[in-house]
Amino acid sequence: MICSGTADRQVKAIADSVIDGLKAKGHRPWHVEGYGARHWILIDYVNVVVHIFNGDTRDFYSLETLWGDAPSEVVE
Repeated sequence: MICSGTADRQVKAIADSVIDGLKAKGHRPWHVEGYGARHWILIDYVNVVVHIFNGDTRDFYSLETLWGDAPSEVVE
């Protein structure tokens, strides 16, 4: 899953929401990276990896192009 926030504080809030919401359902992340910097937070649940970017970092790395042939779904 790839998503983004408009500011570092929003990136952290999205990560917290993902972690707390899945923890409430009994799922804990295997690994979390980038939480302190808040430019790109990666939350690894082994079968699902969540990438949360700020806008500039998402544009720079452009991960969507790595899986250009994979189906995508835009969620507002």
